[in-house]
Amino acid sequence: MSTSYLMISLTVILALSFDFINGFHDTANAIATAVSTKALSPRRAIIIASLMNFLGAVAFTGVAKTIAKDIVNLDLIPNGAVVILAALVSAIVWNLVTWYLGIPSSSSHALIGSIAGAAITSAGVSSINYKGFVAIIKSLLVSPILAFVVGYIMFTIFKYVFKNLNLSKTNIRFRRLQAITAAVQSFAHGTNDAQKSMGIITMALVSNNLIKPGNIPLWVQVSCATSMALGTSIGGWRIIKTVGTQIMKIRPVNGVAADLSSALIIFGASRFGLPVSTTHVISSSIMGVGTSYRVKGVKWNTGKKMIITWFITLPISATLAAIIYMVMSMFL
Repeated sequence: MSTSYLMISLTVILALSFDFINGFHDTANAIATAVSTKALSPRRAIIIASLMNFLGAVAFTGVAKTIAKDIVNLDLIPNGAVVILAALVSAIVWNLVTWYLGIPSSSSHALIGSIAGAAITSAGVSSINYKGFVAIIKSLLVSPILAFVVGYIMFTIFKYVFKNLNLSKTNIRFRRLQAITAAVQSFAHGTNDAQKSMGIITMALVSNNLIKPGNIPLWVQVSCATSMALGTSIGGWRIIKTVGTQIMKIRPVNGVAADLSSALIIFGASRFGLPVSTTHVISSSIMGVGTSYRVKGVKWNTGKKMIITWFITLPISATLAAIIYMVMSMFL
């Protein structure tokens, strides 16, 4: 029993570490447009994002339940605790590497790929919950495309509605509005991203028969939400620079359209308990807005790098998790 509690403790520590890293890795996306247009100072943006991420994280549990039960079947995995630990280490390593390089990579892709890679190494492909896993992969693949389309449509509507207004005055008004849309987007981020670590901790608790499947303890919600909020408070300037300046030159009206578009997609996914990559959703909505605004104004080379990272994260994280699992299983 003492060994079980040690493994659970390690899982909780690593899951909270993942959320902390996610806080400065992914949350930066939610405030990137507001900071880049100077609608919010970096300090104020981080305070708003930290608070709204915390509130969003404790308000929803649907995504956490999906992560806990729909990726793998724990009953078929003999070394479930080691699988979870290997997946967390793999996802953390990939997040730190992409953060250091300033690449807006997906923490969701990294975590889900890592869980699958470690589970398959441990118990074969039969350990994957096929129906749930495919649904999750579909949501990860489709959501950026939807975000691009919604961003394009949103800004097209903006152009039509505000076509007769003075551009400079319009941007001043939208700069004020960006404080609200950044808060909404940060709340949306909390409803989805913080849920993933909640799901991992829940997996560990269920596998040790400490709670019943489908339950997310309040202490798990609060601790994950707090960890992400603390990570957010540190910032994430490498990612903010990429998302806020290297996709397109963002003006306040563009920022509001992109924020609203991505928040709609993330809220929709959270409503149905589907994990999505907030990084890819936000970046894709900015590219959609940029395409509607001026196609040549979009820096497609940056978009190309994001798309490449989008495709390679799942297989790389799965492979990395498999290697880490094999090393860990020698000692644990």
